Amino acid sequence: MSAKIALLPGDGIGPDVVQEAVRVLRVVDVKLGLKLDFEEALIGGTAIDATGRPLPDETLELCRASRAVLLGAVGGPKWDDFSKADRPEAGLLAIRKELELFANLRPAVCFPDLIGASTLRPEVVEGLDLFIVRELTGGIYFGEPRGCEPHDGGERAYNTMVYDAGEIERIVRLACEIARERSGKVCSVDKANVLEVSALWRRVATRVGEDYPDVELTHMYVDNCAMQLVRNPKQFDVIVTGNLFGDILSDEAAMLTGSIGMLPSASLGGSVGLYEPVHGSAPDIAGQDKANPVATILSAAMLLRYSLECLEGAEMIEGAVSKVIAKGYRTADLHEPGTKLVGTRDMGDAILEALDGATGESDA
Repeated sequence: MSAKIALLPGDGIGPDVVQEAVRVLRVVDVKLGLKLDFEEALIGGTAIDATGRPLPDETLELCRASRAVLLGAVGGPKWDDFSKADRPEAGLLAIRKELELFANLRPAVCFPDLIGASTLRPEVVEGLDLFIVRELTGGIYFGEPRGCEPHDGGERAYNTMVYDAGEIERIVRLACEIARERSGKVCSVDKANVLEVSALWRRVATRVGEDYPDVELTHMYVDNCAMQLVRNPKQFDVIVTGNLFGDILSDEAAMLTGSIGMLPSASLGGSVGLYEPVHGSAPDIAGQDKANPVATILSAAMLLRYSLECLEGAEMIEGAVSKVIAKGYRTADLHEPGTKLVGTRDMGDAILEALDGATGESDA
């Protein structure tokens, strides 16, 4: 039986990088006989232009009928003046909610040959391998009431941060399960000294942690965690936190590796997983063969690992990326003297060449 993969290239450089990831997936498909079936749909600004909505019903129907979704990026200045509900980002929030994708997984790994690209000292980031688990469908991004209203002759805006115990429990359990496959350490990040929501988060996390005696659960305030990520990031293994804090901390962690263009992500929870690079749409370089496709290609590897349970294919892709980085191929975001500057397409070609003859774990 074939596995349908929904492709949502989106806006800006989204089509550029998704195209390269699909090329890689097709090669793995041929090697392993996965019988992948790709179908493309609209999301974000391109969907607004074509249908008037950031998430058309047809797109959502395709995603629900697929094994997994590979997404590029959404947004751009062209749609900045649209109302909040009609902007491209509304489509991204909606698809997360509709597909019940409550967990965003963001690995941050520093490739040995990219240590020099980080803004931190080499000894701080060498060997970095941390995993952020961000709650994705609750918190302040979705809480009600919210709005903006006249107040004392001016304006007042408000948002509501809200979590229930069940939402907290399921994300902490997932983090503990992931930690069991790594080094067995989870740091739960909150602001329990100030926020009632975070106080509940800490109580629930502590209770869940008791069910995992083989996992070391610790707690840290979010401001301290932000500082520790640049001071001593290797103290962390798995970080679990809420939507707002996870949004900020995962981008900070991404830059520890040298470029946000290297970081993949997976959003899980329902029956269909969504995979996308951490970076934005970068419309200033769209269609110019300048974008770094590695984050999207590594997102495709996560798709194989989590949605298709094809560990061999995931390791083939990850191994090929490692080989190409080791050979000195760099897109503009990572280029430095002594490395080979390539465009989006050439980086994809190099990874395809590295895949030739790859056999899975032995090539990783």
